[in-house]
Amino acid sequence: MLLSPLSLRSRLAGACIVAAFAAPLAAARPVSGQVVPYNPYADSQDPTPPVLPDGTIHWGTFYKSAAMQKAYERLWNLGACRNTNKAITIPVQNNRLSIDGLPEGKHRGVVKAVAGTNAGGLLAFVEPDADGQGALERVAILHPAGVSRVEVSGAAPAAFLKPGMMVRFQATVDARGRASAPVGVFHVVAPASEAKPMAVTAGSEGLIVGRVVSLQPRVMSVRVDAGRIRRLTVPLADDVVVEVQTSEVALASPGDSVEIEGRLWSGEGSLGDGSVFADRIRVLKQLPADPRRENAGPGATDVGAR
Repeated sequence: MLLSPLSLRSRLAGACIVAAFAAPLAAARPVSGQVVPYNPYADSQDPTPPVLPDGTIHWGTFYKSAAMQKAYERLWNLGACRNTNKAITIPVQNNRLSIDGLPEGKHRGVVKAVAGTNAGGLLAFVEPDADGQGALERVAILHPAGVSRVEVSGAAPAAFLKPGMMVRFQATVDARGRASAPVGVFHVVAPASEAKPMAVTAGSEGLIVGRVVSLQPRVMSVRVDAGRIRRLTVPLADDVVVEVQTSEVALASPGDSVEIEGRLWSGEGSLGDGSVFADRIRVLKQLPADPRRENAGPGATDVGAR
């Protein structure tokens, strides 16, 4: 099945999240002196902004079959159809669905997978069905203009940390950049553009902001883009807590709890047991009850550690 929500040309090209990834927005046609005839098959003619004055998110048109939409656009561009043949126009009309006309609802479940970014990304989740006897596998779709509201918060284990992440933490380091004691609490800085690295002073405990370079079971390497001490070696406490507070959906992980407010479509062209066009996504991270599950690395309970 193919998915092409609002002003997009074939946003998704698969029936499940592991094979479907969001594509860039189709570029709007530039304004010129020549008057271009109205094309009823084109998907880039919606002038309505993505967020209405009252704060409501505008989704626009959903194409149940992107292949059908593209085929009719090709006919139009070839001059083979000018909106007069009902054998063509009626299927075109039936292929379109107004997302804004779908009822709003709330969905709760567990994250299964995440793909893409806030601009058109996908979040697969498992939601218990109404009678509680089974589960539905659905896919939340974020608005391609990046206006879906996203909150990802909570505490994660050490395994959540990855090279390239920006983190901040309290530590004392020597002139060679070696921390004097294991660090047990890290805060993820996301988006990374909001990070403000500060020079590290040897022998003085302070706040450090840097990028994770590498991770080993008990040691992490961090780069600080300020001051003279740039490369830090940080030992990790036995139980590490990673605090997350961000608006980036990419930092959601399988197993996280999720609540989604949006518009459900489970008919033709939907993904899994239904596509949810998400106005708001709230993801909550929680540490497992037994931190000893982390046999390959540090766990996460000693919040008081530096």
